[in-house]
Amino acid sequence: HVQLVESGGGAVQAGGSLRLSCAASGSAYSIYCKGWFRQAPGKEREGVARIDNDGTTTYTDSVKGRFSISKDDAKKTLYLQMGSLKPEDTAMYYCAAVPCSDRWRTTAVVYWGQGTQVTVS
Repeated sequence: HVQLVESGGGAVQAGGSLRLSCAASGSAYSIYCKGWFRQAPGKEREGVARIDNDGTTTYTDSVKGRFSISKDDAKKTLYLQMGSLKPEDTAMYYCAAVPCSDRWRTTAVVYWGQGTQVTVS
């Protein structure tokens, strides 16, 4: 079993930055690929960024060049550095773990965090 706990969300003005963290526990954590999803009010949950075990990263087009995903395997912690934030980035952000053989989609997620709110005004 894997538990994921996000932190670092908050309210920020447009153009600002935030760093989200996701602390994991559980021995199975290392076998999964990890990343972030977000869900804005009235919208479907969407994949934001993914990092594979070899460090390969993937981003949704709307955040490319502004967000950066990273991980510290020793600390079992995942990060999302968000910059040049826009009001449309306002959403609940979720840390997630998926089997690396699966596509980065909500139906493939095996473990979810509880979410952390990001509000950009």
